[in-house]
Amino acid sequence: MQHTTALAVKHMKEQRFGRIINLTSRTIREPVDSLALSNTIRAAVVAWGKTLSRELGKYNITVNNILTGNFDTERLTELFEAQAKAQNATTAAIKEKAIADIPLQRLGTAAELANVVTFLASEQAAYVTGTSLPVDGGLLKSI
Repeated sequence: MQHTTALAVKHMKEQRFGRIINLTSRTIREPVDSLALSNTIRAAVVAWGKTLSRELGKYNITVNNILTGNFDTERLTELFEAQAKAQNATTAAIKEKAIADIPLQRLGTAAELANVVTFLASEQAAYVTGTSLPVDGGLLKSI
């Protein structure tokens, strides 16, 4: 168990309550070219989370993964800029193409992601554990 999680789990077990929420990526279901290391590590985090969910459920501790899509962040803008440079295109064109691939036809917001995290951390999600929930505007094509 990862060191910081192990420290938190000790207290969660004592309280017989806890929530572990891993933010990872949709790439665990549909790997992205040229991100081999990232794709691999993210898949390992999801498998680790699933294992923890089975081990910690008896302590009323849930463990879930959020598979993020494209959110309107500075980091995504940096990635669009790098892609634009590599493809000799404009950043706006790269962003437009990325948005066109998303069924909701827009980037997600930080608040939308926070709402899902808040739900998974709440008592209302007490029976949700060991799951990997895409929050991606429908971008994933996998079932």
